[in-house]
Order: sequence, then structure tokens, then C-alpha cells
Amino acid sequence: KVDLVSGRVVGCEALIRWLHPRQGLLSPATFIPLAEDVGIIGALGAWVLKEACRQIRVWESEGMPPLSIAVNLSARQFRSADLPRQVEGILAETGLDSRLLMLELTESMLMINPDAAVELMDGLKDLGVRLSLDDFGTGYSSLVYLKKFPFDQVKIDRSFITGIVHDPD
Repeated sequence: KVDLVSGRVVGCEALIRWLHPRQGLLSPATFIPLAEDVGIIGALGAWVLKEACRQIRVWESEGMPPLSIAVNLSARQFRSADLPRQVEGILAETGLDSRLLMLELTESMLMINPDAAVELMDGLKDLGVRLSLDDFGTGYSSLVYLKKFPFDQVKIDRSFITGIVHDPD
């Protein structure tokens, strides 16, 4: 993420890939459903979160200015009642300032149980973590829900802006 005025890098997003010994670099679309099916998505998600926070701290120790890091959560991670406690532990272990962590959620995660989602999000916000709604517009929620959820950022799905310069709609 780049500040367009200063040109300075101000943040990044953790994106997991699997370097398969025979098939090469695999996108998450290939292996995340498998990780969910076999029940390791929680452990994988926790590892990604911890490694992302650790890497930001490494870069800070090497003299880089503080960067924010965005990490996608899986639906199973988000449904875990102990998610705030897990995030708090990772922040404490890595020493990352909670304000530098942005957790990205999708509409579909939230719409399963909106009231429980708000409660869990409030627990994360209490830690100082920022929250982002990823790929807004791909699900079935309405704009009314944006007021209900405590998001710091909304990332609009690219299907909304593809052709924006030429498409009068």
C-alpha cells in the first residue's frame, strides 16, 4: 500500500502461497478449501497471522518505518470465540503495535450471524486492531449493514470498478 501523495510504502497485505514440490507455486484457492476440509485451517490461519506480525517487527528492527499489515481471516477462524484472545497473544508474543494490524473479513462471514459477528469484532477493536471488509459487493448484504459493523476500511470488489472510466453505469 502506497501513499499517493508522498510515494511512501505505508502498508502491505499477507498473502499465502504454497510452494508445492512438483506443481510449483499454488494459489490459496487451490489449497485453502482442502485445509478447511481436513480441519487445519485454524492452525494455518494462526501461523499466517503470527508470521505476518513477526515479519513486520523484523522489518522495523532493520530500520524500516512502521508498516501496517493486513491479514485475511478464514470463516472458521472468525467463528472462533477465542479469536480476540488468540490475536492478543500473538500481538504480545511478537511485540507488534495492535494499531498496525488490519484483519480482513468477508461479507459471507458476517452474515451467518450478524449479532455474534459484531460482538466478536468489538472484542478485536478493544485490542486496538483495525478491521476491513474485503471484497464488498460480492455477497448479499446491503449498505445498511455497513453502519452496523465497526469497520475501519471497506475494500470494494473489483467487479464494481472494472471499466469505470468507460462504463456509464
